[in-house]
Amino acid sequence: MQRAQLSAAQESQAAPAISLRGVVKRFGDFTAVDGLDLEVPTGICLGLLGPNGAGKSTTMKMLTAQAIATEGSIRVLGFRVPRESKQARAAMGVVPQQDNLDEELTARENLEVFAHLYRVPRRARRQAVDDALAIAHLTERQFTKVDDLSGGMRRRLLIARGLVHRPALVLLDEPTVGLDPQVRAELWGLIDGLRAGGTTVLMSTHYIEEAERLADECALMSHGRVIARGSPSSLVAEYAGERVVEHYGPPGRLTEVEKLAKTAGLPTRRTGPSVSVLKAETIPPSLEDELGPDGVRRAANLEDVFVVLTGERVE
Repeated sequence: MQRAQLSAAQESQAAPAISLRGVVKRFGDFTAVDGLDLEVPTGICLGLLGPNGAGKSTTMKMLTAQAIATEGSIRVLGFRVPRESKQARAAMGVVPQQDNLDEELTARENLEVFAHLYRVPRRARRQAVDDALAIAHLTERQFTKVDDLSGGMRRRLLIARGLVHRPALVLLDEPTVGLDPQVRAELWGLIDGLRAGGTTVLMSTHYIEEAERLADECALMSHGRVIARGSPSSLVAEYAGERVVEHYGPPGRLTEVEKLAKTAGLPTRRTGPSVSVLKAETIPPSLEDELGPDGVRRAANLEDVFVVLTGERVE
């Protein structure tokens, strides 16, 4: 009996926190998610990266049964969604993109309401709210009405609300969209703390730096499916290499650089007044002479991967 229980526990621990297989979501004639296969192992932060319209938010909504998949299977923490969506929602925290806090209540009251809705035991509710406030650095503002909180404080409260029942999994849908850089950096610290504490995090974002800083792995989405996946460093190494050379000049000069790089089998990235030649460490001396001395060298980054694979510029 003990062996059977141990085996079941090991199987549960090894199972992914999220599993989507062959998931399709259509809205009339429009296919928002197109045959998506995605697994999120327990205990990591996975960044779901992609341009607007790639299917990230639709995927998030299907995980919470706000949208129902047209085809495919979804499991969240072992529960089948949407059939067992109530059980799945009870075990995970959800931080929406849109602020839907109750502005007439204080920060603490907002958390108390959700602690009750998530059925945190009465005897543990006060401590759960205290802990969530502390995580979000809002203890000193707990009796302040939401309407009087700054934008950054409200966003931290949204995250705290999703954590008040101590979920095993947290979904963050564009957690820092529209925030200024200083507030965004504060939230990065909060999200990084979740990851360090062992909470599984699925975070959709189109901010490249956010994914580079926070995600153990990134799944890059385009047109409703994952087109590349790996750690930020491995994605950069595979698709952009170690170094990039940026060339600036008139359109004719940039077209010439693109043709020379393409002939040599090197990927390029066109951004406004420049063309970047990726994997520059592999450029042979003869090609360097043809490209000319006007190139500016820099380290490759995840933004290069994003643009090369999706064909879209970063906002």
